[in-house]
Formats: sequence, C-alpha cells, structure tokens
Amino acid sequence: MARVTTHSTTKSGITLDNSGNGEILVVLVHGTLDRSAGMARIAREIPDGVRVQRYDRRGYARSTALGGPFTVEQHIADLVEIVGQQPAILIGHSFGGNVALGAAQQLGKQILGVSTYETPLSWMPWWSGQSAGSRAVASGSENAAEEFMIRLIGQRRWDALPEKTKTDRRAEGATLVGELSSLRVGAPWTPENIHCPVIAGIGTKAAEHHKRGAHWIAEHVPHGTLAVFEGAGHGAPVSHAPQFFQMLVAPHLQRMASI
Repeated sequence: MARVTTHSTTKSGITLDNSGNGEILVVLVHGTLDRSAGMARIAREIPDGVRVQRYDRRGYARSTALGGPFTVEQHIADLVEIVGQQPAILIGHSFGGNVALGAAQQLGKQILGVSTYETPLSWMPWWSGQSAGSRAVASGSENAAEEFMIRLIGQRRWDALPEKTKTDRRAEGATLVGELSSLRVGAPWTPENIHCPVIAGIGTKAAEHHKRGAHWIAEHVPHGTLAVFEGAGHGAPVSHAPQFFQMLVAPHLQRMASI
C-alpha cells in the first residue's frame, strides 16, 4: 500500500506534507534551492508507524510567497514552530542540517536526535571560497540560482530543464543569497549546546570541504558520530534514499525503541 500523505499549514503559512502515524516524529529539512519533494524518497523508506513531516522552507516552492528575512535564524525559527511541543528527530540535508542543529540547540531535550548530510560550515575560515554556495553568493541574487544549479548538476543538465523549472529556480535566487550569506556571518549553533545524538553523513564523492565539515561535526558535537556513504555525492537523498534511511534515520529510531 502506498504511503498516504496529507497536508497542513503552520500559522506562518508553511505547508507541511504529513505521513505515517505514531508517537515518534521525524522532520525532514531540505537544502538550498531544493524543496519538500527532494526528501520524498527518504520519507517513503520510513515505516508507517513513524510520523514524518516534510516542508518547503521559506522562499522555496509553495513557500515562495512568504516574506523574509531569508536568514538561517529565520529558517530555524520556522522549524521550531513546526516541531511545536512534540519530541522529534530532525534530519537535515546540506543547509537543512544547520537548520536542524540550530533548532536542536533551542529546543534542548525535546529533540531526540539529529542527522546531517554534507552540511556547510561556511563560517569556518577553512571553508572553500570556490564552493557552489560561495560562487553563487558572489554572483548576486539575479544569477545566484543558475550559477548554483550549474555547479551542482552541470551545464548540460541545466540546459535540458524545462523553461518553467529554470524560471522557478531563478526566482529563488534572493532566498539562496540571503540564507547562504547569513551562514557566512557566524555559527548558528555551537557544538557544546547540542545535547542529543548527532550523526554527520558524508558521501565518498563529496568535495573536500564537505568531508572536513562532516568530520568536524562528528568530532566536536558531544554525542556525534560519522556515517560515510559509499559511492554517494551531494544528492544522496534522491540517489541513495534507502542507504540514507538506514544510516541517518534508522539508528535514531532503533535507539528510541530500546529506551
């Protein structure tokens, strides 16, 4: 039987995709220039006895009309609102990992676990100035989204996209620049304030700065561990969804079942 998805809306106007049921809540947080659909394959891997929520972050897809600021702090505030009073496990891809860790810092013991995958630590002095995000921010909001997408998927795949898709992505350039610029100002979370277990995921095809970032998270967060995805690149939520579930979601669920 196909997993049934229903929809609800937060007071701020963010639409949630809800599936599954049970006492455990897992929230999937997408990365820059992505949307809720980018986490759908992971959601389908999670058992129906677990509640799952996905959403388009502020400034993307169904949340395009929501006003800014498009800062990492605002994205964290949105996630805090989504979680509400519920105990939750937070799973963040790329920029979404910083949103998840920032929310975990604010919500404390309410967050049962966090997983990140190739999350940028752009405030670090060693972070690459030639990353896709760095180059996109430098190009300005009008060209940022196209620059970012070409760096991620290549010129040929970008050229092959439907014109509507290209237009939608270009319209999200201001969101991209806002959130990635704010991430360069300073850390949105500090390791010693993250008290839940954290799994930092990385693919063997990752850029060196992403590898260093995942190792840094695993080494500096008090209850951090590293998970290495063989053969995976930055798009693992789509290309390696079963492995993503097994390595970054299932360990938290298994730990909760044993408590």
